[in-house]
Amino acid sequence: MKTRCARTIPAVAALLLTMTLGVPFYAEDETRTLIHAGRLIDGVADEAAREKTLVVQGARIVEIADGYLEPAAGDRVVDLRGHTVLPGLMDMHTHLSSEMTRDSYLDNFRLDAADYAIASVAHAERTLLAGFTTVRDLGDRFNVTVALRNAIRRGVVKGPRIFTAAKALATTGGHADPSNGMRADLMGDPGPREGVVNSVEDAAKAVRQRYKDGADLIKITATGGVLSLAKSGQNPQFTEEVIRAIVDTADDYGFMVAAHAHGVEGMRRAIRAGVRTIEHGTYMDAETMELMKQHGTWFVPTILAGKTVAERAELDDYFPEMVRPKAAAIGPVIHDTFAKAYAAGVKIAFGTDSGVSAHGDNARELQYMVEAGMPPMAAIRSATVVTAELLGIADDLGTLEPGKLADIVAVAGDPLADVKILQDVRFVMKEGVVYKQ
Repeated sequence: MKTRCARTIPAVAALLLTMTLGVPFYAEDETRTLIHAGRLIDGVADEAAREKTLVVQGARIVEIADGYLEPAAGDRVVDLRGHTVLPGLMDMHTHLSSEMTRDSYLDNFRLDAADYAIASVAHAERTLLAGFTTVRDLGDRFNVTVALRNAIRRGVVKGPRIFTAAKALATTGGHADPSNGMRADLMGDPGPREGVVNSVEDAAKAVRQRYKDGADLIKITATGGVLSLAKSGQNPQFTEEVIRAIVDTADDYGFMVAAHAHGVEGMRRAIRAGVRTIEHGTYMDAETMELMKQHGTWFVPTILAGKTVAERAELDDYFPEMVRPKAAAIGPVIHDTFAKAYAAGVKIAFGTDSGVSAHGDNARELQYMVEAGMPPMAAIRSATVVTAELLGIADDLGTLEPGKLADIVAVAGDPLADVKILQDVRFVMKEGVVYKQ
């Protein structure tokens, strides 16, 4: 439930509270906010517009006018005439419950659910203030992002709109098996409840457990992974039959399926079985790209994660010895794969794998996308209108148009001239609420 400022507090004082104390300002439903935008990237036009006014009432945009409208009595004005205004950004691959450090592997044995939950609150706020108003969370600890999503919806804590997979699905010993790397007496034999799937029957039960847990989508680990304590980062780890059973059951519950995949064979099985997105796609080849285009599968590249693990693999004792060679080998490849996939016309949605990299640094991905050959406007669209289409929320989000939810961010300068500017977001509004000014 929104906490509203008293009617007797003047608008200027309320905005001052927002800026100085970091307290979100919730406008009364009848109060209009006029956002004077020097430059507007609305997600619809191919070029930025100049000198526009966005009129926000309640949670939605009610009008976009030419020029700078004069406020009527009671209107609130946000002066962004020296800024570029854009739709709220969206990240399709985050892990809000954790952030990688030297101690991450030890933390598996030291931290409780409450520790991860508290950390996730800080990570969520940092993500929101970086301009990302919507995220997918693709694997957490103890289902904490389900509670986090709900707390954000209720206005208890600040953060982006979350679509969470809760606990990711793996095979025994596969990437996301929670017992990997443990000594024998601690490993046990985790099953569908814990997200470990080895049969068609397991697949259905695991999906239904995620539904019971309150997840919004399903994440599978179709191949080995870089950071798991297992030898291979590429081998296929599900049969195509089991992936199809996951997808079919997920369809019954209105879930999309995201597939972590580095190696080609695992990707192809997942694509043929009907997953919605391929995450990372490190060793994707031309044949796999064509298969993705045939099936309408989306690619979420996570270049930032690749660069992050490659950099940290150069540090002594940062990763376990089983992980270090995988991080060093796989990291640099993702950038080149992205360039080839973009040139081939594969559908690309923005995602970072934040949690591997630091939360709040999400916009660095845009810089790497542009460096790999994607034009700045296309990169911005990949994190706005394209991601809204992927999530099935384009009626409400992804563009700045009358009737849409007022998820609005702004940066000083022109991100079409220098996309790195998006790493310094100056203004954040989510559903008509100002969180950063």
